[in-house]
Formats: sequence, structure tokens, C-alpha cells
Amino acid sequence: MNKHYYLIVDTETTQKNTVADFGAVITDRSGAIIEQFGVLLDGHFGSIDLFADYRAPADSLWSTQAAHRREKDYRKMVKRGSRSIASPAHVQLWLARILGQYNPIVTAYNLAFDFGKCANTGIDLGIFSQRFCLMKAAFNTICELPEYDYFCRLHHHITPTGKLRRSADAVAKFVARDFHNSLQDEPHTALEDARDYEALILHEILKTHTRKQLLEAGK
Repeated sequence: MNKHYYLIVDTETTQKNTVADFGAVITDRSGAIIEQFGVLLDGHFGSIDLFADYRAPADSLWSTQAAHRREKDYRKMVKRGSRSIASPAHVQLWLARILGQYNPIVTAYNLAFDFGKCANTGIDLGIFSQRFCLMKAAFNTICELPEYDYFCRLHHHITPTGKLRRSADAVAKFVARDFHNSLQDEPHTALEDARDYEALILHEILKTHTRKQLLEAGK
């Protein structure tokens, strides 16, 4: 029986809708992380401001003040070796190798967003023949559970309009509730988000859904 692999991609972006931080992991159905990859994009990170909403309050993750702090944190990551600077062409070469070695199904938590931002940066995720949106799959599976409703209300994962939060952060915390309730807030750095949050969500869905069902749920 052929083994199926999944490529989970995540991006953090610039004010010009390009990718500043690219992260990805290869995982199998069992939940094992086979490979991981995280780089800052040359010509984008440090050359174009990180995405920020000038209307956001100063203490918001997406404020201009927070964007400056995030850039400083990224530079610290480069200094200690947990990130490197790479060209979009280098990312494309890595993706080509991954395609040839694993032929994975590609996904992301909001696939259309990441596809578009990668395309703007010269990174083509369309080389993978099978894909699905992990966010849509989560909405149609995990977020429909009565237990998810209870969890969100108990832990205040509620929007200002009273709806349940369905972010990767909230869904991953629900998945991890019985194992490590100390799961911290999603850091919004691409590799860590893909590896430590989105992979949890994918593997939770795979416990009860076949590959075909997963692809259908994530349309």
C-alpha cells in the first residue's frame, strides 16, 4: 500500500502581499514530522515592512508597533541560527525535491491565502497535483463538534460578535486539550505555526477521516 504524505505550508507576509517568512513540514498519516523547512525570503524580509494594520491598537499582534517587534525577533532567530535568509528560487528548489521524493498532498490553514502570497513572491505551490484547505477541513469536521462549542465557550475563544473562534490557534488548543493544556498562543512564525499547530489539526482529522474524505472536506 502506498504511503501518503502531506505538505503543510504557512507564511507570514509583507505590506506588499509577498512572503517574508516561509515555513513547511512534511508529515505522514501517523503524525510523524518527516522534514521541516523555514526561511526568511531575501528581497522581502527586511526590504519590505512586515504586514501591519495601522488601525489596530498598539497591543494588537497586527499593529505597526508589533510588526517592528516581530522583525527584531526574526533578526534574533537569524543570529542564533533558527532561521536563514534564502531566495524564492531556493524555496522552489526545495519544493521540487519534496515533490519528487514524497509527492505529497499540499495544504495550508487558508490555502487560497498562502497560494496567492507565494505566487506573488515567485513560489509556485501549484506543482503539487493534490491539495485541500486545512481550514475548511477543520471547519467541516472539528468545529462542528459539540465538544468544540463547549471548549470555546469555556476558554473564551469567542469573537466580539459572539461566534466561536475557528483560528488555527483555537482549533489546535482544542485538539491538544487532553495532552498539554499549556499550549501557548500561536507565535505567528511560519515554521512553528505549521509544525506545532496546523500539524496537530491535520492529524486529528486523519484519525476519523480517509484521505478521500479529507480532500472532500477541504474543498
